Order: sequence, then C-alpha cells, then structure tokens
Amino acid sequence: MSLTTTSGALAALGAALLLAPAAAGTAMADSAVPQAPVPKAQLQPTEVGPALGAVGYVTGPVKDLRLDPFAQSSADPLNNAVAVKPDNPGMRPVSSTAVTGALSDGGGAKDLPGLGLLLGAVPGH
Repeated sequence: MSLTTTSGALAALGAALLLAPAAAGTAMADSAVPQAPVPKAQLQPTEVGPALGAVGYVTGPVKDLRLDPFAQSSADPLNNAVAVKPDNPGMRPVSSTAVTGALSDGGGAKDLPGLGLLLGAVPGH
C-alpha cells in the first residue's frame, strides 16, 4: 500500500467518523423523543416582615447623624447668628439661631425645627 492510498483511507475513515453522529442525529430527530417531566418547583413566599423590621436600624443612625462637623468648635460657621431688630417696640428680634442653633450645638436632622417633626414619624431612635 502506498503512502497516498494510506492517507486517503485515513481521511475517508476520519470523515466517516465525523459525519456518523450527524447522520445519526438526523435519524433520531425524525423519531419521537420522550419529553422529560416538568419539575413542580415553586418560589418561596416573600417575607416582608424582616425587611420592615430593619428600617428602624437603618434610619435611626441617619436621624442622629451629626450634620455640622464643626459643631461646638471655634471654626463653626453656623455659630454666627444674624438678628434683625424691628423698629416697632412690640416686636421681638428675629434671629437665625432658631434654625442653625440645633446644628451648631451638635444636633442631627431630627433636631431641626421643621424636619424633626417629619422624622418623628419615621421608625428609629
């Protein structure tokens, strides 16, 4: 047997081995393949209770967070108040300390005049 005949026979054998599964696959596709049963899995119910119970632990520190890092120091810009004294003797002076006083004393968002009432409805400390 010559080298050309041997390599030709090997090429034919390789082609037959490669094409045999493809030919078998088309023959099997024609026949009916039994279907596997569909699994009867279900998702677990969503538990909302633990998530709602954790809201207070998340919002509590946020409400107590110190908003003014320079509070109770000599470099605190909110410590400087502006007051206006009206000419009318029956009127009291109006000052900015009502708004900034809680922050310059080291308070958090819950200590602000308007926001403190709203944050009281949020669970937490």
